[in-house]
Amino acid sequence: MDLSYFHVAGDVPKGLEPETAVVIDVLRATTTIAWALHNGAEAVETFADLEQLKKKSHEWPQDSRLLVGERGGKRIEGFDLGNSPVDVLPSLVRGKRLFMSTTNGTRSLDVVRNAGTLYTMALPNRRAVAERLLCEMPNQLCIIGSGWEGTYSLEDSLAAGALAAFLLDKASNSVEIVNDELTAALALWDKWKEDREGCLRLASHGRRLIGLGDHDADFKCCSELDQIDVVPFQVEVGVLSAS
Repeated sequence: MDLSYFHVAGDVPKGLEPETAVVIDVLRATTTIAWALHNGAEAVETFADLEQLKKKSHEWPQDSRLLVGERGGKRIEGFDLGNSPVDVLPSLVRGKRLFMSTTNGTRSLDVVRNAGTLYTMALPNRRAVAERLLCEMPNQLCIIGSGWEGTYSLEDSLAAGALAAFLLDKASNSVEIVNDELTAALALWDKWKEDREGCLRLASHGRRLIGLGDHDADFKCCSELDQIDVVPFQVEVGVLSAS
């Protein structure tokens, strides 16, 4: 399995349609997606464009849908929920479809929507996603971070390194790191793996969230490792379900 990592969606070569892709947005989209599906959401449908989200969501029964999203870290006006993994409680999301748009993560998903197989990952479901990849053992795996408005993010690289480290530990003879970005992510993981929350708080987006208010619960949730078994999987373009 050849592993490569792209810091942001804009780094993905034009025309590339990976055999398998894993999108990461630690703070907070893919963490929220993982917990929403773990807590019983029917699916999470993601949108880069807000108008498309509103149009599509209106085709869904009102009592079976939730609008979830943020811009600049703040909940979108008129939406049911922002982009916090601690808010997608079972009592709110069970059986419902979440229509989601975020500043960064849903844009990365849109860029690789035509991948042969597409997963999302965050630190809490790292092991589950890694074990699925080891079962499938694709020839090519592209890991895509989400960054912040097209720029590098520390926390996404931390999670990319966490995924690569697990795969190397379990199948070193079958896994090859093929770009420098992932080698650097592995080094980052080695430095911060025992203080993941500290890394998230140090990151520029972490400091941005701190400036917006009390996000202690988000930092704790987003930095937890291997806590849940859900593997978000694209079942149709833009639609993620638990698998």
